[in-house]
Amino acid sequence: MIGSIKDCALLNNGLEMPWLGFGVYQINDGQEVVQAVRNALEIGYRSIDTATVYGNEQGVGKAIRESGIPRENIFLTTKVWNNDQRGERTLAAFEESLKRLETEYVDLYLVHWPVKGCYQETWRAMEKIYQSGRAKAIGVSNFLVHHLEDILRDSQIVPSVNQVEFHPFLVQPELLRFCQNHKIQVEAWSPLMQGKIVTEQVVQKLAENYHKTPAQIVLRWNLQHKVVTIPKSIRSNRIAENTQIFDFELSQADMNVLDALNEGKRVGPDPDSFDF
Repeated sequence: MIGSIKDCALLNNGLEMPWLGFGVYQINDGQEVVQAVRNALEIGYRSIDTATVYGNEQGVGKAIRESGIPRENIFLTTKVWNNDQRGERTLAAFEESLKRLETEYVDLYLVHWPVKGCYQETWRAMEKIYQSGRAKAIGVSNFLVHHLEDILRDSQIVPSVNQVEFHPFLVQPELLRFCQNHKIQVEAWSPLMQGKIVTEQVVQKLAENYHKTPAQIVLRWNLQHKVVTIPKSIRSNRIAENTQIFDFELSQADMNVLDALNEGKRVGPDPDSFDF
């Protein structure tokens, strides 16, 4: 049982990654993201997930430095954006992220989307970044099985992580199995469907039964699927509430109830048809 915010998944290269992290998508750079990340770190989060396209790497780096927590105790993720997916350009984009974050390394660097005709070349650049030691692990985001097969066919390094949209309405069991079989850790973005999942009657009923909030039920469901999860909020009470998921466990029957909500429904773009 994952029983503490300190508990970590073991990645395929031996690196430990916290099961619960803090996402900063759509949090404004400057004081808003600095305060949110500071709050998260004070509450006990030790994993922060950002991306070049979020436009807030600078604020995330500032919050980490101001927290007083040693850099080596924080697991920091960022991602290369789509228009930087060319070999040399990817290497330059990584350097730019490090400068904005004001850090010498990141713990995890991800390919943000599988840009057709680019992501295999991008992955070769990612391997160079990993070999330099300035990204402790490399991975991908929004990759489906066929994208991962392309990478595995033409690479030296297996991605450590695949960060995808994952929630009870989008379970993606085939993708989960593929990643598990290849020791690729699945990580969930939008684990609460941008807040929509908490209004689902089945989730609300389980929340009543377990004396928890609907969000806590879904986040616990994520962890019991052995999926790393990174909920996001700018409200300090909600940031704290999202950590209160380690003192209970959903029964297998209730896990099955939530699994049964799966209908392949996305709140984000389809990795096979996005155009940005």
